[in-house]
Amino acid sequence: MADLDSGHLFLTFLVPIKPGGPKNGVSYKQNVRIELAKLPPAHQSPATQKMEYAAPFSRNTRTHFARMFVLDDVVYNGRDGENVLVSILKGVDTIVPKHVDHLNSAYLVFTADIDAVTADGKPLPATLSPEQQREVRMAYAQTLWDTMGEEIKAIFDSCRDFGGVDSGAKFGAYLERCHVETTMPFHDYYLELPEFNNLPLIPLGIAVGVPAVIAVVALLLRIFGMGTLFGINTLLLTVLALVLTLVIFVLAVRFALANGAKPLPPAKYDDLPTVLKALYLQQAFADFVAENQGRDAAALHTAFGDFIGRHKPSDIFEPTQRPGVISSAAPQPQARV
Repeated sequence: MADLDSGHLFLTFLVPIKPGGPKNGVSYKQNVRIELAKLPPAHQSPATQKMEYAAPFSRNTRTHFARMFVLDDVVYNGRDGENVLVSILKGVDTIVPKHVDHLNSAYLVFTADIDAVTADGKPLPATLSPEQQREVRMAYAQTLWDTMGEEIKAIFDSCRDFGGVDSGAKFGAYLERCHVETTMPFHDYYLELPEFNNLPLIPLGIAVGVPAVIAVVALLLRIFGMGTLFGINTLLLTVLALVLTLVIFVLAVRFALANGAKPLPPAKYDDLPTVLKALYLQQAFADFVAENQGRDAAALHTAFGDFIGRHKPSDIFEPTQRPGVISSAAPQPQARV
């Protein structure tokens, strides 16, 4: 199923940018670029940790990955290759360029990998209907509006038909018009690979092969003068077996395509709050090990009990690592809402 895989939605939105520009002389396309450049990055390196604020997407706990950029036009990869002799025989003038595709405007491309949930803390789903996927996208749009609404307005204000969008619900409806199905996931968190959607190749091969063999045998018998087989006309048997082979082959192909379209199940610890908690515990436990080297069993037992009480491994929300930072010990950005 498009968009949904491993309990996540992998989203793509192509938002058309207004042509021309306002009276200040800067094009709408450039305005979008300027607003994107203003967004602070995640605190993922010593240089970025010095910045006062972190990436606005880090204000929610559903976004694993997000990217925005301006797409001016599609890339021209050059003339399609063609055999020279065939071109000459067809009378193709290779000096004259062929048609080149262009976009009808510049686009703001927004891609995101999010937990496929409508509320933080809900378990990741294995499957979602198209309507349920839409509900998740609408809930995510509301979350973005609530946590980074000012940045959203500044970026999308230069996009077509954005005027009048003044709520999370309207922003979600606006993004729905720009939604493009995504067929490739952006990440892989699996600690253990799940059982993939393996095809039953041997049963499928037998189902297609048996009537095909019957058709060939019946045809050969017909050629060598045997008019009936078990009281059935061999020519009729050949036709019926060929038709059955074709029908089973089409059904097998459709089954294979449907099987390949099934989303993979979510991993056990795949949601963003759990990932952040795991990062937090990893760091906290490393410090615990370093601090308790050489202690006797009783003291170590007491210290570990204190560790469990302070860090609450079973609580994925508190205490934990914040989104958008490289470690819990790194300088924490200010919250700007």
